Amino acid sequence: MPETLDELDHAVTTCRACPRLVAWREQVAVEKRAAFRDQTYWGRPVPGFGPADARIAIVGLAPAAHGANRTGRMFTGDRSGDFLYAALHAAGLASQPTSTHIGDGLTLYGVRITAPVRCAPPENKPTPAERDNCRHWLVRELALLRPTLRCVVVLGAFGWQALLPALASWQVPVPRPKFAHGAVVRLPAVDGGPDLTLLGCYHVSQQNTFTGKLTVGMLADILTTAKDHAGLSG
Repeated sequence: MPETLDELDHAVTTCRACPRLVAWREQVAVEKRAAFRDQTYWGRPVPGFGPADARIAIVGLAPAAHGANRTGRMFTGDRSGDFLYAALHAAGLASQPTSTHIGDGLTLYGVRITAPVRCAPPENKPTPAERDNCRHWLVRELALLRPTLRCVVVLGAFGWQALLPALASWQVPVPRPKFAHGAVVRLPAVDGGPDLTLLGCYHVSQQNTFTGKLTVGMLADILTTAKDHAGLSG
């Protein structure tokens, strides 16, 4: 079992547990998008990104075929990432407003970005079995973040539903809380450690940002609330 986030991140990149996802991510990496035909695609599972002492985690869905599956970093190289990192920078949680490739100088402050599914799925739709196969990575990641983690921002209903069974250190109510943009759920610890706050936010997909379902201001409000709950304000 990985004892550090660095060890976990390396282990994630070698996973081949889901045949359909392995085949798809590798097919995309060979066929490529015309705009990126001269680039070498990552084409592997994508690890989380951010410091080991993060107080906030941001949980998405899965890598995008020509975004993180190309660049090897969560929410990097596509429009969703452009929207998210600009907001993180404006909130003082990122060193720059853009995330284009590994080695571009981007640093996150107090935030780690991850996902319940680590491989790009066809049509951005992992199956329930693929989601469940991948859960142990998220469980271990949260366990390693446990000493400092105080708040999780969940982008979209899929991430919300996938995250709840992975919260081993906290008590999830029954019935489980439902996803909603702006939802705030306080989860008491079951291990004697600090409680955790979950915040729901619409996903930063183009479908939401281009239509105005999720605006810059709405995401800024969520990040401000996350900083408050995580003790990062000021």
